[in-house]
Amino acid sequence: MISELYPVNNEIRRAQLLDGLWRFRFDPRSEGEEAGWAQKGLPDPISMPVPASFADVFTEAWQRDYCGDFWYETDVYVQEIQQDQQLFIRFGSITHRCRVFINGQPAGEHEGGFLPVVVDAGAFLRQGRNRLTVLANNELNETSIPCGAVRTKADGRKQAQGYFDFFNYAGIHRSVWLMQIPAGAIRDYNTACSLEAGKAEISYEVEAEGDGEILVQLSDREGTPVASGKGRQGILHVENPQLWQVRNAYLYTLTILLQKNGRTIDHYDSPLGIRTVKVEGNHILINGQPVYLKGFGKHEDSEILGRGFSFAVAKRDYECMKWIGANCFRTSHYPYAEEWYQMADQEGFLIIDEVPGVGMMRSFANFAAAGAGKSNGFFGDCPDVDLLQKNHMNAVEEVIRRDKNHPSVIAWSIFNEAETTTQAAHDYFAPLFEAARKLDPQHRPVTGVLEKTSSPERCRCWPMMDFICLNRYYGWYISGGDLQEAKRQFKEEMDQWAEKAPQVPFVFTEFGTDTLDSLHKLPSVMWSQEYQQEYMEMNFSVFDEYPFIQGELAWNFADFQTGQGIMRVNGNKKGLFSRNRQPKEAAWAMKRRWEKQ
Repeated sequence: MISELYPVNNEIRRAQLLDGLWRFRFDPRSEGEEAGWAQKGLPDPISMPVPASFADVFTEAWQRDYCGDFWYETDVYVQEIQQDQQLFIRFGSITHRCRVFINGQPAGEHEGGFLPVVVDAGAFLRQGRNRLTVLANNELNETSIPCGAVRTKADGRKQAQGYFDFFNYAGIHRSVWLMQIPAGAIRDYNTACSLEAGKAEISYEVEAEGDGEILVQLSDREGTPVASGKGRQGILHVENPQLWQVRNAYLYTLTILLQKNGRTIDHYDSPLGIRTVKVEGNHILINGQPVYLKGFGKHEDSEILGRGFSFAVAKRDYECMKWIGANCFRTSHYPYAEEWYQMADQEGFLIIDEVPGVGMMRSFANFAAAGAGKSNGFFGDCPDVDLLQKNHMNAVEEVIRRDKNHPSVIAWSIFNEAETTTQAAHDYFAPLFEAARKLDPQHRPVTGVLEKTSSPERCRCWPMMDFICLNRYYGWYISGGDLQEAKRQFKEEMDQWAEKAPQVPFVFTEFGTDTLDSLHKLPSVMWSQEYQQEYMEMNFSVFDEYPFIQGELAWNFADFQTGQGIMRVNGNKKGLFSRNRQPKEAAWAMKRRWEKQ
């Protein structure tokens, strides 16, 4: 059985980090597997940092824009192999699909580029030096998550064409670990909290191999035990609990022991925040209290690293979000590295956790058309909608299994800006929403993100959502440059939503304008810093008129890289911060508003 728990080091478990410079090779003709590169070693490799995207370390355009097969390779040293230990290789992610080889033997494969890839390595690793090889591929199609296509140019080069507005970064984006865990091991656990009259009940369920006894203990920050239990499932009772609050996080430590004949054979510790999440009427409640969501849509995106995880970049992002007064972000448009969630747990930030269900609207290759509400079908004529739904379902299952115990995660987003106006769309998404509700032990709210085409009178999917997320660009893609007319149109739509769903919370998950931090203009014009501020103020005035609006997540936290195009000046410039994380002038206006709320 594969163990996907985040790697830890303790007296029983070992986790060896394999990050660093790996060997790398492009394979544009897909010849490497037949030529035996996994068995013989990569011919003429170059060095490549892990974790990182490969695109932005290069200086040649063909390397930056490469689409197709590519290989990574490194050496793994195993000092000792014990018979009572299991060995796993765990990748935080490999974009978008991969096959993993150990000492030339196929050890595992995975479809989907934003969730862990774990392979059972015990049958392949030997004591001493081992070769770890990865064959990966970053092509897009209409069954991949996210969706897109590939165009072959006249000279034979492939070009990825995403049905989405962010760069198709690829590579080994997150850390790689060699994990040693006991032969009889703790495999997974679930927790859920309830609160009543100064008491907390934490239900737990532990999945473990064998017939050993499970012991569970909850300790406070000082390490003092406050509750304990025995058995693979049970309830921990906590008197006068310290709650995990928004921007005021308190974390306990949950200790799980697996014992046989009085001897501990496995041990796993994890932070635990006591908090509840519920939607009631048109409010989102944390610990029974309404919360107004303030923050951003983001991207895992930074200079040079691309989508590769960096603690320094993540730390800077959290400091910027704290400075501006935010309390929430959406992991647009895919699950982020696990370390983002661990930091959010510590800082008290709320996360709308989004699966990579993006690009399910072909016109979104022309984002302006989608933003203006251009009609578009997708699911009815998708060439293999069953395979797409299978890959989408796998992503839903994997993200919930990975992130279910994080107190920072308050909702699951099943898709971003998909086609939702047809019966085929409804039938496609209904099983995904049902699965998310069934899989989550905490029964968090489930939502999806609607663009302009998914209007009140046309959308078939909004009734499935516990709260409704809208991406709207009145004043940019719609009536750009005329904020007075944009406001009129915006209110006209919100009045329609007020009639359709007055008792459902609404969260604006995208609104924004491209802005050059070097451009000032009076009177304002689009792309100027002045226009960005005026646009934000117009949106705020609309938000404040409708009591069912319970959140505003601006698009975007920071400027980010996209593909090339006449409407993109070296990327999307809708950030309140520049790509190197410096505030634009509108960030100060946002700060003043959010600090008063």
